[in-house]
Amino acid sequence: MHPQIVQDTPGKCPLCGMELEPMQMDSHTSVVKGHGNHGGMIADFRKRFYVILVLTIPVMLLSEMIQQWLNIQISFPGSRYVLLALSSIVFFYGGWPFLKGLVSEAKAKNPGMMFLIGFAITVAYIYSVAIVLGLEGMDFFWELATLILIMLLGHWIEMRSVAGASKELELLVQLMPSDAHMVMPEMVHDVKTESLKEGDIILVKPGEKVAADGIIQEGESYLNESMLTGESKPVQKVKGDKVIAGAINGNGSIKVTVSHSAKDSYLSQVIKLVDDAQKSKSKTQLLADTAAKWLTIVALVAGMATFLYWYLTGQPLAFAMERMVTVIVICCPHALGLAVPLVVAKSTALSAKNGLLIKNRTAFENARKITTIVFDKTGTLTVGKFEVSKIVTLQKEVTENEIIRLSSALEQKSEHPIATGILQKAKELSIKIPETKNFNAITGKGVEATIEGKKIAVVSPGYLKENSIALPEGFTANDTETIVFVIVNNQLAGYIALSDEIRPESAEAIRILKKNNIKSILLTGDNNKVAKSVSETLGMDSFIAEVLPHQKLEKIKELQSKGEFVAMTGDGVNDAPALAIADVGIAVGSGSDIAAETAGIVLVNSNPTDIVSLILFGKATYRKMIQNLIWATGYNVIALPLAAGVLYKQGILLSPAAGAVLMTVSTIVVAINASMLSVKK
Repeated sequence: MHPQIVQDTPGKCPLCGMELEPMQMDSHTSVVKGHGNHGGMIADFRKRFYVILVLTIPVMLLSEMIQQWLNIQISFPGSRYVLLALSSIVFFYGGWPFLKGLVSEAKAKNPGMMFLIGFAITVAYIYSVAIVLGLEGMDFFWELATLILIMLLGHWIEMRSVAGASKELELLVQLMPSDAHMVMPEMVHDVKTESLKEGDIILVKPGEKVAADGIIQEGESYLNESMLTGESKPVQKVKGDKVIAGAINGNGSIKVTVSHSAKDSYLSQVIKLVDDAQKSKSKTQLLADTAAKWLTIVALVAGMATFLYWYLTGQPLAFAMERMVTVIVICCPHALGLAVPLVVAKSTALSAKNGLLIKNRTAFENARKITTIVFDKTGTLTVGKFEVSKIVTLQKEVTENEIIRLSSALEQKSEHPIATGILQKAKELSIKIPETKNFNAITGKGVEATIEGKKIAVVSPGYLKENSIALPEGFTANDTETIVFVIVNNQLAGYIALSDEIRPESAEAIRILKKNNIKSILLTGDNNKVAKSVSETLGMDSFIAEVLPHQKLEKIKELQSKGEFVAMTGDGVNDAPALAIADVGIAVGSGSDIAAETAGIVLVNSNPTDIVSLILFGKATYRKMIQNLIWATGYNVIALPLAAGVLYKQGILLSPAAGAVLMTVSTIVVAINASMLSVKK
């Protein structure tokens, strides 16, 4: 078990509004464990239900109306007081959660479902006690007992549904192993996961979960990251590769150098992100909350109005009271209050399991409005692994190896895919990389430094054009190649051509976007030929090439000025301004770094089909919210008049118990509808 920290401050469940006891928190993630303490509350409702079920039988048998219906006579000295005693136990023990809720909501001056139920059963109980003590009329202790019984059953069933809506978050918490095998100089020692710190070395045996984010120092294996990234196939990991805490190791032993403590791990950040997103409220949820508050007021006003109408038109006091209680119970805004939070809980946790991390609820719900999606090319539509396809020298004294040697020296400090391709070539050729001095990055155009007394620059074609340097005679480049030029002492010494393969999933992603009437635009710093080739190969709507990072923002603004609702995909660092200005900013391929502050949504993988999944899931989530809101609102529009007795003359009359059944059914329908939400990949 994970070590637990008790949070002293009790609160309300963000889903069902019930008062929670002090919550349990996981010590290494510091995140509330979903509905961890719902388990005890569910058990409490179950116990109360069974006790009240047993007591309801004698209450009904001793009730005068039930005896008339069954044509039986059960009467003995003091039977009315026995009925009062049994009903009092039902009221105080069975109704306690609702009475406590009534007091809590009254103190907060925020009447809701608990206030309405508590008010209804209190009115029913006080009136019935008054009858026993001498008031003219007929008690309805049996209605009180059945009403409380059904409300307890409804809450028991509903809370199980609510707890199920957040089980994905609970599963994410459980992914983190509690112990780790730390490699010491003399031995391997088992330690608690939360005690690990940067630089520690841990051993991960076959079949075990990785205890911390880190880099493989020794060994290789296949890791199952499906619960973290949504990637269904095990991923091969070798020395030097990053691993994520919570991933399940395959059949090889690996030693991992811990990159940061457990509380800063990818998994902990994801859990925190999901928890925060579930607590945050979008416009849709605020709308539902407002509607629920108004429905509470409508229920109270309609209840009072119903009572006055029937009483003043000559109906008995008991009948008028019964109509009022039924109206108040049937109009409880529970289904309306749960309509959006249940979908929110399900969607945020479910998306996290599939590598779609929602940082901003509004951005996620706005995914349904997207008309244009702007793709960065490298690493999103393409594999992102550049390989050197051609080396050309332009000076006799400069060899191909020298071109690679000089360029790799400048690129060794960069993590750009082009740099990675050049460094990989240097490794293949066993070239020793020299040291650099006076290193300088030329924004969006390349890098420069001093090597062995020579001024070296590795630059893009745009740099040559800007500095009026002529392209070499007979220069040609394949449409799919990216070219970088090497300049030695202000003289063009040669160039390197690199190729990046288009992802096999990209074409399918663009096809699905077209099917959903969403335009796709390629936005890249690469040259026109490469951009045009990739755009046409994938069947994209258009492309914008040779764009510097700071110019991307302007291009997004241009699209927005034309009335487009724009989503921007980028790496979350160079593309930060564009991600911030876009209507929906999507940081892709961020791996274990999910702190892309400017993006509303982070995709763990760089797979373009995940972007499509995100948009379709956003639409599906919004649909579920609207379906739930329509059901919850529509139910009340129909149920309220029936409860008030508009069809009384036609012989149709709902009892308080029947009202409770309908109210419970409406809530369960909302819960089941939310639980059917799924990510299609």
